[in-house]
Order: sequence, then structure tokens, then C-alpha cells
Amino acid sequence: MNRLRDKIAIVTGGAVGIGRATAQRMAEEGATVVIADIQDDEGRVLAESINNEGGQATYWHCNVGDERAVVGTVQGVVDEFGRLDVLVNNAGISGANRPSHELTEDEWDEVQIVNVKGVFFCTKAAIPHMRASGGGSIINLSSIYGLVGAPDIPAYHASKGAVHLMTKTDALTYASDRIRVNSVHPGFIWTPLVEKFLEDQGDVAEGRRSLDSLHPLGHVGEPDDVAWGIVYLASDEAGFVTGTELVIDGGYTAR
Repeated sequence: MNRLRDKIAIVTGGAVGIGRATAQRMAEEGATVVIADIQDDEGRVLAESINNEGGQATYWHCNVGDERAVVGTVQGVVDEFGRLDVLVNNAGISGANRPSHELTEDEWDEVQIVNVKGVFFCTKAAIPHMRASGGGSIINLSSIYGLVGAPDIPAYHASKGAVHLMTKTDALTYASDRIRVNSVHPGFIWTPLVEKFLEDQGDVAEGRRSLDSLHPLGHVGEPDDVAWGIVYLASDEAGFVTGTELVIDGGYTAR
């Protein structure tokens, strides 16, 4: 219950899916959690639920694709709580599911703004505060599709590959500041994003069975499967872990 005691953590995209589970598990482990999202109703309800269960959480509206909004959020969190120990760069979108030659520039840019610029803006804003407090942990949500390819959603795959290597670069750059930077690579996890992806394909039930079959363990994952990995990387247990990939994919990439 105390793996993250007294740590101040920001979870972007924290209102639903993996972000929601991460906020819940972090709070259970003693962190003060800032849920940063643009889904205001869901975020406020989640923060209230965590607080009612004895945890500590607040909701902040933040569009990670807007650098000024990100800077304001991070500074506001530090002003309120005194420091920032953990940043979970979880916010992301899948984008249009068409081949590259059919994508528009706007469709491409929409994904990169959230999935790549969002990680950049949040990391950039967090680093000075982590340096000032003597260290921290940054956890970037990439994907199995930051490691391997697939013939769909090309803008998404490109964005997650970028996050994968951004993580390694920042891990090397900030290691001397005792700031650890790692990436998490989930397989298919049953979240609103994946459910929406299947809805766009047609039959959700059949689509889920198909996704289940892609994973050697026989099923898609649950948000908590990823959240507990994030808790580990945020904790002092992972004090010698930086610049690496935590793959949580039911065996998908072991083939």
C-alpha cells in the first residue's frame, strides 16, 4: 500500500482506460495523483471516487497538444504540492485507419500532436522541476506497435515508434539528474480506444475474439495489467531501471 508513498504524480489521459487504472493503482500505493485530461466529467468523477476511497487525487483539464496548457498545468501542480516526482505520459489517440497514401496531412498531424508532441511538451515542462527536487521518473506509453509493425493505422504506429526512441534519448540525457525515463509497450488492452477501433471495423464481439487470438496467453489485457507495470517503474523498486522497454503484451511480440 506504500510503494509510492508521498510521491506527486501526473497521469495524462488519466480519466479513462489505462490512465484511469494507473491513477487508481498509484493512489492505492500512496501517491498524490493529478489526473490530467480533456474528458472533464470522467476525470472529476474519478478523482472524487479515489478521494472517497481514501486516496488523494485531483483533476486538471489539460490538452497535452497545447504547450502553454501543459506548462501551466505542471507549474500549477508544483505550486500546489511542492514538487513533481512522477510523470506518466499516457494520453494518446489512434487516428484514422487508412493506408498512408490515403491519409490527409491533417489526419497525420492530429495523431502526432497528441502522441508525440504531447510527450515532448510534458517531458519538457517536467524536467526542470524534477531536476530541482533531485530526480524523478518519467513513464512513456508506447505500444507493441512501437516495436513491431502491422498493416493499419500508420500514423499511430509512427507516433509510438517515435515515443520509443524519445524515451531512450531522454533516459541518456537526464540520467545524471537522477531522472529515469522508461517506455511501456502494451499489447491490445480492453479500453475505450480499442473498443472504438473495433466498432469502426464492424462486429465488436468478433473483433475481440480475433484480438484474443493474437496473444499467446489467449486474451487481450485489462488496464490493470499495464497499471501495475507503471506503478513499478514509478516506484523506488525500479531505481536502477532507465532507458528500457517494459513489454506487457500477453506474448504478442515473442513470436
